[in-house]
Amino acid sequence: MGLISAHTSMSNDKLRRQITYEAARMMYVRQESEYYRAKMKAARRICQGWVKPANLPTNREIRDEIQTLARLHEGAGRTANLRDMRIEALRVMKLLATFRPRLIGSTMTGHVRQGSDIDIHVFSDSIEAVTGVLDGEGFTYDVERKQVRKYGEERVFTHVHVQDRFPLEITVYAANLAHYVFKSSITGKAIERASIAELEELLAEAYPGLAIDDALVEAENRVDRFQIYQMLLLPLETVKQDPRWHPEGDALYHSLQVFERARDALPYDEEFQTAALLHDVGKAIDPREHVAAALESLEGYITERTAWFIEHHMEAGALRDGTLGARARRRLEAHEDFEELMLLCDCDRAGRECGVQVPEVEEALDHLRDLSQGYGG
Repeated sequence: MGLISAHTSMSNDKLRRQITYEAARMMYVRQESEYYRAKMKAARRICQGWVKPANLPTNREIRDEIQTLARLHEGAGRTANLRDMRIEALRVMKLLATFRPRLIGSTMTGHVRQGSDIDIHVFSDSIEAVTGVLDGEGFTYDVERKQVRKYGEERVFTHVHVQDRFPLEITVYAANLAHYVFKSSITGKAIERASIAELEELLAEAYPGLAIDDALVEAENRVDRFQIYQMLLLPLETVKQDPRWHPEGDALYHSLQVFERARDALPYDEEFQTAALLHDVGKAIDPREHVAAALESLEGYITERTAWFIEHHMEAGALRDGTLGARARRRLEAHEDFEELMLLCDCDRAGRECGVQVPEVEEALDHLRDLSQGYGG
């Protein structure tokens, strides 16, 4: 009987580890954002049936496994990324100082991973007052009112999702809750949070020698390259193309199709996917010289490798057609990214279908932003 119990215990331990890993993996790759849904879905996937509650991992176990995945996949880049996220958090909190902001979550605790956002609590009886500050600073955001069942009762939480260099989630609570003690879903204890002064102390302690004021100025002046991408992409919707070569329609629809193909072809290559998305942005600027126009408008906002893809994507098409001169062909073939360039050409040509579903521009940019943050881009 003892052997059976020990065997059962070992099986349960193995089952728990498998569920922990699968739930962590789903949250790490952003398939799920809530612990409860992740562990239930993982349990169903692994056990193909009912699971005893005792075999389900705790939120803390899943969080620790997520951090293991982050260390494995993201390496030393997480440290610099965390510092920059904390500086950006301080900058935004100073803008929202009237609303007694508090930094919470992974940016506060240091448990950041690919795609982590900056979580800030603010306290105001007027959501318009908060968004008014964001409007004045030129932020792009969406307001979400989310109904959640917590502690046996239904509550409505108001979130402001800001898309900037780092994604921010600002949760707006009533002004009289500024001193309320919020509980962690992981530990059940009071959540760790920091005021502006406490975050400044944390930065000074964690990064000795960091000139905080200089870092804030640098963060304020830094242009978000993804906003530049969006500004260049949106006008493509009005660019109609020759139906003989582009039966799918406008240049934006084509670009999003090419991006989807590129994302499937090389899922972790941000530079390749960026080139796929932006390769035709010059068509809204100078249709006759769209490659040169694209490179000029993107100068300083893309890497040399991405620029090389965009610069030579037309030549790759000529090579596929057999119309490229021998010297130009040898020059392309000698380049270390030649195979990827020809893959981009194939994506370009395949991205000309009518009626296929494509992501929104914001979704495509969010994906590239996540790649950039996760892999040190």
